[in-house]
Amino acid sequence: MLTTMMDRPLLISSLLWHAENVFADRVGVSCDAARGDREFTYRDLGVSTRRFAGAFDDMGIGFGTRVATLAWNTFDHLVAYYAVPASGAILHTVNHRMSPDNIAYTMDKAEDEVVLIDADLVPVLTEVLPRLPRIRHVVVFGTLDGIDRVMSSTVTWWSFDRLLLEAVPIEEFPEFDETTASSICFTSGTTGLPKGVVYSHRSTVLHAMAISAAGGVAIEGSRSYLLATQMSHVHSWGVPHAGVLQGARLVLPGPHPSPAELLRITTEQTPDVVVGAPAVAALMRERFDADPGRYDLGSVRTLWLGGQVPPSGLVNWWAGHGVSTVNGWGMTETSPMGTFGHVPASQGRPLPLFQVRIVDEEGRSLPWNGFTTGELESRSPWVTGTYLDDDHAGDAFHDGWLRTGDVAVIHPDGQVEIRDRVKDLIKSGGEWISSVELENKLLLHPAVLEAAVIAVPHETWQERPVAWVRLTDDVSDDGLRAHLAATLPKFWLPDMFVRVDEVPKTSVGKLNKTRMRQMWCADVDV
Repeated sequence: MLTTMMDRPLLISSLLWHAENVFADRVGVSCDAARGDREFTYRDLGVSTRRFAGAFDDMGIGFGTRVATLAWNTFDHLVAYYAVPASGAILHTVNHRMSPDNIAYTMDKAEDEVVLIDADLVPVLTEVLPRLPRIRHVVVFGTLDGIDRVMSSTVTWWSFDRLLLEAVPIEEFPEFDETTASSICFTSGTTGLPKGVVYSHRSTVLHAMAISAAGGVAIEGSRSYLLATQMSHVHSWGVPHAGVLQGARLVLPGPHPSPAELLRITTEQTPDVVVGAPAVAALMRERFDADPGRYDLGSVRTLWLGGQVPPSGLVNWWAGHGVSTVNGWGMTETSPMGTFGHVPASQGRPLPLFQVRIVDEEGRSLPWNGFTTGELESRSPWVTGTYLDDDHAGDAFHDGWLRTGDVAVIHPDGQVEIRDRVKDLIKSGGEWISSVELENKLLLHPAVLEAAVIAVPHETWQERPVAWVRLTDDVSDDGLRAHLAATLPKFWLPDMFVRVDEVPKTSVGKLNKTRMRQMWCADVDV
């Protein structure tokens, strides 16, 4: 027996339709310290999106055309988030913090033909443009005034403002199969070349609905979200889609969102949710304490962090300002949200339609008892099943599940607690040491601002832990070891503490342990 239901495709254009028709007068803000903060409504978003899409014929943007963005969190970038995929083209959000080689590699792998770019990021593009022969058009957000363009017989430069002014807006976006590619994101490439993940309209819409559901992230139209995580990085955790769907107030921090600028925006635009990585929250804390009385956190009710479990000292500091910390877990491969919880000590429970399990080295499922560890695997309509033209995709998947590379336990109530990355576990004399637990214990020391622990080769014990630390005060190695020895086994204590002005990080703000291992092996002066 067949259904009597309409067969309507799940398309990104349907998210925009809901916002511009149901929440037309809801107001967001696109911030810019130099040019001033600019408010917009969802009616404005709909109008600009339809006008921009109306200009696509002039640039040869059609079904399947790859359109790259090198852009900050701005209203113009949000317009691109909808105009490009809604028209059947494919959006590639390029992480401009990657190395030039990785930027060139990802744009070539994605087969980008058009680039949408903020003016101050044009030098990033011009450095790699000679290696990208497919690029035909470059659209600069704003105007072309003062832009030092690379003149080429094959590349045409456009002003975004001019295109919007002259374009004839489209009335209806096309309909097509919901499994059509909508966007491409690449991993940060810390363990090799970045891997491309191709999201579909279906996966993106389902992800937006899942993080809107009660009991999980629960994106709400009544709340105001400061997006301190970049739109160039896995869709800013899905908030530009779910937030628009729900009619939430989006606070986009604009170009170069320094900790001081994020605090300025928080003070003046009064968001009640700050969305960002633990490193961003720590830098905001540091800036706030360095300039007492200048900033106001009174509007913030929730700090939404992602990735690793945030240090308890950071959680307590924000709690002292009346802010509750929530935590989520995900990857580029998971669109990115997979789990979410209101207890910062874990990664939370799986979102609706997101399945998890832990397995042993032979791939056998392990019990959810809160203490048995195994590799975390996941599957969902918004989890990738392969990589973009990647010959090594088979190693990342197991019986239809994504191998996340995380070592975790799952509690009987479904709470996921990640203990470490598989590649970051330290095996010393046959015993396992968790680098994450060592880092969290180090961060409880009042003099430690940042900490990272890596394994280094050892003649007797195979591997031993070495800690990289950024300190506020002078403290001896023995003092740091004594702090750790109060709660950890003696053989866990690091053999050495490397003092640095800043712990190396990836382009998305995560600890760059690959870089630390390379520096250690090269015996460079850190």
